[in-house]
Amino acid sequence: MRLLLDTHSFLWFCEGSSSLPDTARKAMQDSSNECFVSQASAWEIAIKVSLRKLHLEVAYEMLFPASVLLNGFQILEQRVEHYQDLISLPFHHRDPFDRLLIVQALREGLTIVTRDSWFSAYGVPILW
Repeated sequence: MRLLLDTHSFLWFCEGSSSLPDTARKAMQDSSNECFVSQASAWEIAIKVSLRKLHLEVAYEMLFPASVLLNGFQILEQRVEHYQDLISLPFHHRDPFDRLLIVQALREGLTIVTRDSWFSAYGVPILW
């Protein structure tokens, strides 16, 4: 399975948080699955930390790229095609970071690991 980790899923995995369900954690640990962390998540975390809306348990540098690589995850880069797909994406939700994750998942054939059930309104597969 090819998984795209929502920002909270990635953070909870790295922190060992009990907020991440066992099904998601096991899928993320399964070496037969490919796990991706979007550059959009790196951007979202940096912005929220700078605005003091998010406190990290480790330094940002330990997440990107250290934790990504340590856990065998891959960085999913943003491409022009992803931005083009945003133009026609319905506005079921307006969060720009989530919208980018949705188009990346749809374009790249990924299942999103997220607790946000409204992602399914876009027809993107969800694992939680």
